[in-house]
Amino acid sequence: MSKLKIGYHASHEQFSPQDLLKLVQLAQSAGFDCAKCSDHFHPWSERQGQSGAAWPWLGAALQATVLPFGVVTAPGYRYHPAIIAQFIATLTSLFESRLWVALGSGEALNEAITGEAWPEKTERNARLLECFTIIRALLQGETISFYGRVTVVEAKLYSRPSSLPALYGAALTAETAAFLAPNCDGLLTAGRSVESIADTIRAFRDAGGAGKPVIIQSAHCWAPTLTEATNEAVHQWGACAIGGGILQDLRRPADFDRIAASVSVEQVARAVVVSHDLSEHTDHLRAVAALEPAEIHIHPVGRNQRSFIEAFGHQVLPELR
Repeated sequence: MSKLKIGYHASHEQFSPQDLLKLVQLAQSAGFDCAKCSDHFHPWSERQGQSGAAWPWLGAALQATVLPFGVVTAPGYRYHPAIIAQFIATLTSLFESRLWVALGSGEALNEAITGEAWPEKTERNARLLECFTIIRALLQGETISFYGRVTVVEAKLYSRPSSLPALYGAALTAETAAFLAPNCDGLLTAGRSVESIADTIRAFRDAGGAGKPVIIQSAHCWAPTLTEATNEAVHQWGACAIGGGILQDLRRPADFDRIAASVSVEQVARAVVVSHDLSEHTDHLRAVAALEPAEIHIHPVGRNQRSFIEAFGHQVLPELR
């Protein structure tokens, strides 16, 4: 337990870049060990109403804090993998050993903006695997030409870090975790059900991920009263409670808002830890910690970020340690 790092998840789709910068500084002061951020072009909902660019923001956040950071991104669509590799190389040259990157297959919400056909999950996974190969080769200093689902012609990175950053595989299911296990340096996963997360981790380790680090993102909504916590969770994270493959195929924030209108409080509670009692949040995080991840990143889904960070820093983090 002493080696476990507890992180703060910075949600670009929910808060402005300037607010998020202040929030990660507050998280550092409150005792969080690390941080990570999303990488969206659109928010999940019109109500969320933000979507700053993750990569320039990461440069500011790394400069403004001493925290190590992670980011989850989807190469191969709005980002060419060679450009992702250059982003990674520059940031890790500036901030040695403070950045890890998780590569995932993405959602149409963010990636379909280019007008390129949005393929089924099997095809997206195959493209993701190509992107892993391209990004890793470039970070290792190779000159690479690659002709597959993604094309690269005589690309080489000239500004590279002295040590290679970790490339995690982002997976929400056991199937995807097993598929990525031989090709990534670790696993990033998320979920409300500890049993489901355990199944995903087990599949990852059994398929070639044994000994590789695991990072878990855990969504929480806390407020002084249960009514406030529930209302915030439904307002901000209602559509994401649907789960399943449908979320990866919707293209517009308005599509998510239509889905959210039919989501029940019970469905949201199955996706987010919702409680006014900090001990309930602590107990859930203890159960997640029992899965032996390297890091747990707490995602506060409500808009009360400052009070959440202060409350968790005062009571939850010390209890976990």
